[in-house]
Amino acid sequence: MVGGVAVVLHGFARVTGDIDLIVDLAPEESRKAIDTLVGIGFRARAPVDATLFADAQVRAAWIRDKHLRVFSPWDPLQPVREVDLFVESPIEFAALWERSVLIDIGETQVRVASIDDLVALKRLAGRPQDHLDIAELEALAARRRGSS
Repeated sequence: MVGGVAVVLHGFARVTGDIDLIVDLAPEESRKAIDTLVGIGFRARAPVDATLFADAQVRAAWIRDKHLRVFSPWDPLQPVREVDLFVESPIEFAALWERSVLIDIGETQVRVASIDDLVALKRLAGRPQDHLDIAELEALAARRRGSS
């Protein structure tokens, strides 16, 4: 998990509207991710078959032709439930996974990008909220280093 919810899970309370995910884009793995979302009722917001996300050539065309950065399946029964899947990983997936942390949410564990990787992703995005998130994440990291 990356994005606003990941920032919240690391300890900076802020409002966010969707869940941002970077998944392994290897064909079998990306297929598992999209099949899971489709299986729980998510549909592509764009007029395309959501399972096309698993096709690397289709994703490349989306990037090239539509300048798409994320593919956004949503739940038509609960429209506020939306997931943004990166169509290409700005950080190599294996490295991102290796540095990620598991955070408990009730009885569930969620894999969340490390603070350093979140900061790197936020720097790449560069929106005003990203600059605020970077400052808070860096302050969180400094506090954690100081208490270790």
